[in-house]
Amino acid sequence: MSPEQENLWLQIKNFELDDPNSSLSFSDRLSRENGWTIEYSLRCIEEYKKFMMLICSATHPLTPSDQVDQVWHLHLLYTESYWIDFCQNILNRQIHHGPTKGGQKENTKFTDWYLKTKNLYQATFKNIPPPDIWPSSDIRFKNTNFQRIDINNTWIITKPDFLKK
Repeated sequence: MSPEQENLWLQIKNFELDDPNSSLSFSDRLSRENGWTIEYSLRCIEEYKKFMMLICSATHPLTPSDQVDQVWHLHLLYTESYWIDFCQNILNRQIHHGPTKGGQKENTKFTDWYLKTKNLYQATFKNIPPPDIWPSSDIRFKNTNFQRIDINNTWIITKPDFLKK
């Protein structure tokens, strides 16, 4: 990394998503809404920050892992934190979220961008992205049938493999 990039990375890395005055912190909410441990949520937040660093230095579009995307989605809900504190004051640029429009062409495009993201990650941070947060493209783009449910009112039973399509 150049000295400018190292300075930006330090600012991104030190950016605090958790509000000490909240009884439900960002990381607690991320953990609760995704069924993750707090430790895993904190690791995903760190990977989100690395992804945002990559966005600032890339010369091509990038695609996050699903876990990083969940952090990004939640951060977008904290509009002042995201748009003013983070994008405007830390990154000095607007970073918009561009979801898929659907279809095979989009799937191919995002799969390519995901591979480029992981390659840039390795070149920038000098290690491979953690596979439990940055899985292979086959795993990343396999499950696309998500629905939001209230787990207090719903039982979740995993389908046996022979019933999965």
